[in-house]
Amino acid sequence: MAVVPIIKGFMLIPEGTYVFKIVKVKHDEDFGKIEITLKTSKGLTHIERFSLKNKDDTYNERALSAFSYFAKTALDEYNMESIEVKSLVGHYIKADVKHTVLPSTKDPNKTVTFVNLGDKSVAHGFEDDTNNNNNNNNNNNKGLDLDSLFKQ
Repeated sequence: MAVVPIIKGFMLIPEGTYVFKIVKVKHDEDFGKIEITLKTSKGLTHIERFSLKNKDDTYNERALSAFSYFAKTALDEYNMESIEVKSLVGHYIKADVKHTVLPSTKDPNKTVTFVNLGDKSVAHGFEDDTNNNNNNNNNNNKGLDLDSLFKQ
């Protein structure tokens, strides 16, 4: 009989200051979309998304500015003029996690919670995680780890 692991399900990263490692970057050049997967030292995952192009194929200046600051901070290199986005993988960034709760557009009786990263700063590894993610009182709660779940 096959054994199937049971998971706790999706979990929002609690508000607080965390050091994140950039573990994966997807870049769709045709549509100007960048998706950056970040992990905390406790294995909690966050995905940061940037839509760099408008529908008319011009650059979205606000998104480009936000991505530029993110990349420069993660690489601790503020004089860059361009970047190969995959070079972000393996670097660290420190950020404040903040929650924004808004009414659902699908059901006005429900709310949705967005996780946003603010106050980003340079980090050179998890040892820079001075808060040590103590905002999460349950140290065994690592959220959803798909890599472990589907490991063959």
